[in-house]
Amino acid sequence: MADRQIIEEKSYKTVYREGNVIIKAFTASHPMSGVFNEAYIHACILDAGVPAPKLLGVSQLDGGWAISMEYVAGKTLSELAQENPDRLDEYLERLVDIQLETGKYRVPQLRNTRLKMENAIKTLTDIDASTRYELLQRLHGMARHTKLCHGDLVPSNIVVKEDGSYAILDWAHASAGNAGADAAITYMRFSLDNPELAEKYLRLFCKKADMPIQYIQTWMPIVAAFQLTKHRESERPLLEKWISVAEYQ
Repeated sequence: MADRQIIEEKSYKTVYREGNVIIKAFTASHPMSGVFNEAYIHACILDAGVPAPKLLGVSQLDGGWAISMEYVAGKTLSELAQENPDRLDEYLERLVDIQLETGKYRVPQLRNTRLKMENAIKTLTDIDASTRYELLQRLHGMARHTKLCHGDLVPSNIVVKEDGSYAILDWAHASAGNAGADAAITYMRFSLDNPELAEKYLRLFCKKADMPIQYIQTWMPIVAAFQLTKHRESERPLLEKWISVAEYQ
């Protein structure tokens, strides 16, 4: 058996590499339906021709379930940026180009982004009913699209291979919907770690997408509320700030 190299550990899963295989092992308490749904999403992505790791299977492991996929050799955009900080702008532009390219795919089997966010916000008891109502009204007013949205497209989820091609990792949050929502989520993730880089990303994305910055800003309170449902306490101050400064029309 190949040596096990742990890549990520969370309370409900461990991701590790064994040779040329990546295994995402979930705890026994994690719902089986959630594991198979994630594998189904990944399969739909591959069927659509999106560059992503090959899905190898779903199996029982240590009392829980695990998803196996191929290991993609290369370096993530995050690793490249750390190794070559002088090329940060180049890597940021690559991220935006990949995000725009991803949005061209259509994967109708996926859950709708708007409906996914709507159902999540309805369960959010951390904010008052009036704010939830205003957030849902704003969400209902957004244009309905069917573009592929990754849901967490950050530099660490893009692997660049030696030949320059790439593969996108971690499709667990993928949905079909509005590209503005996907960009707002990426902007939010950048903002949590590097606000200056977040602003640079936002300007670059909007320029390349020919999209007004105000449109992404309209999505920000919605995605902030959606992120609150994940109950990550370290993120709460920024997310609540985004929601509180929203000017509802």
